[in-house]
Amino acid sequence: MREFDFVVIGSGIAGLTFAIKAARHGRVAIITKRKGVDSNTAWAQGGVACVTSGEDSFELHIRDTLEAGAGLCDPAAVETVVKEGPERIRELMELGLHFDERDVAGHRELDLGREGGHSKRRVLHVHDLTGFEIETTLLRAAQQSPNIELLENHMAVDLITAAKLGFATEDHCLGVYVLDEISGTVETIRTDRLLLATGGCGKVYLYTTNPAIATGDGVAMAWRAGAVIANMEFIQFHPTCLFHPQATSFLISEAVRGEGGILRNGKGEDFVARAHPRGSLAPRDVVARAIDAEMKRSGAQCVYLDITHQTPEFLQERFPHIYETCLRHGIDMAKEPIPVVPAAHYQCGGIKTNMDGATSLPGLSAIGEVACTGLHGANRLASNSLLEGLVIAHRACEALVHSQPPAHPAGSVSLPEWQSGDVQDVDELVVIYHNWDEIRRLMWDYVGIVRTDKRLQRASARLRNLRREIQEFYWNFRITVDLLELRNLATVAALIVDSALSRKESRGLHYTMNYPVMRDDVFRRDTLLSRG
Repeated sequence: MREFDFVVIGSGIAGLTFAIKAARHGRVAIITKRKGVDSNTAWAQGGVACVTSGEDSFELHIRDTLEAGAGLCDPAAVETVVKEGPERIRELMELGLHFDERDVAGHRELDLGREGGHSKRRVLHVHDLTGFEIETTLLRAAQQSPNIELLENHMAVDLITAAKLGFATEDHCLGVYVLDEISGTVETIRTDRLLLATGGCGKVYLYTTNPAIATGDGVAMAWRAGAVIANMEFIQFHPTCLFHPQATSFLISEAVRGEGGILRNGKGEDFVARAHPRGSLAPRDVVARAIDAEMKRSGAQCVYLDITHQTPEFLQERFPHIYETCLRHGIDMAKEPIPVVPAAHYQCGGIKTNMDGATSLPGLSAIGEVACTGLHGANRLASNSLLEGLVIAHRACEALVHSQPPAHPAGSVSLPEWQSGDVQDVDELVVIYHNWDEIRRLMWDYVGIVRTDKRLQRASARLRNLRREIQEFYWNFRITVDLLELRNLATVAALIVDSALSRKESRGLHYTMNYPVMRDDVFRRDTLLSRG
């Protein structure tokens, strides 16, 4: 058994920010199932939404966030993140991150972008590689700390709780079992302050902008441990994923529309303008539904994002990664529209937490995309997620250090080793791959942008059978990363479906043909689920 003052599972913006701050107060382990740089954060293109301009205000940012959230945001959470954001951005810049600037009347100032749902330019960015630059900046700072141990290629299996061990005390989190992917052994890691920062669950869908690591691990582990889960029906589909057989997960940043890009159908018509006054810069739920409806109406496989009014020089300077990627696939975005389709992008629900990251299970905190603070409501405002990660990571560290001391002295609790039992190596990997594929396809077909009760019920019935098969497989065979991810995917898929079935209205990202009238006040509340 290894023991740490703090254990962080996940190495994105939220987890790394917390770890850097917590390392000033004790020993920190960062557990990440791939390399440290492999995170949802590294894939973020657009930037960080934050009030930094005199033409903007906290009130406007708060209003835009509440409007995008379709009546389900927690106003206190929105105000906290928006108002505490500038200080957290300042700290990030002090670590060495340089956001893009521009010349204005002989002096330099931040070059702010605009994205869907924003009334002002307020998105700080580093070209179209903002997330990658943030990730590498934070990872460099974490690796320089002598109090941080980065455990790469380690995947968390399950949380260890007092209830699971049969302790006759109030249930609380005591640690975590972790699979060392290189040796194949399971390690026992002990802490009184465990923090989940595992990101989202995009890979539960067939088409997603997320990296392969986004398998909902944190939500699934927290659910199995008994923590309350909230609002999992609200899965955001990004409107513009590149439609190309060799680039199925490549995101075309919303910042392209912020610089004047227009979504058009095959006839060249600005069809989104018919759905919302802001047209292509409407909130993401509106734009994604408009694209879905247009594709179904016309039978087209995609729609087109047209930014040909901008010069090649501007596009190469502002969007170098997107420009080069499109060109590599035979698309010159300066001369022709980019073919795009919606794809699963962001999990607006997650483990229910307060504004300090505390969950319903003592000893367990959650921050970033895996958590549900109430900021995003029924639909996330573009580029608010990275800001939330910074703010809540800071607050979680402050709370754990100053208000929640360790429940047990170091060395006073001994946890049992992992018991594999009489298991054998997986004999037929095809079973895992087949179930993985089936889950992702049924979620795409039945639990997508537009839903019906009948589709959801079909998905629920099939998922019940799949989960039984997977659980049997889990108990009878030696665990692997593929098997653990499949188990987590099945759990999160079921949580999404159960949450969607319980919301008998259309609101934000949850749009159902059975209740097409948006927003019934009876359902102006969180969807809460917990085991038992």
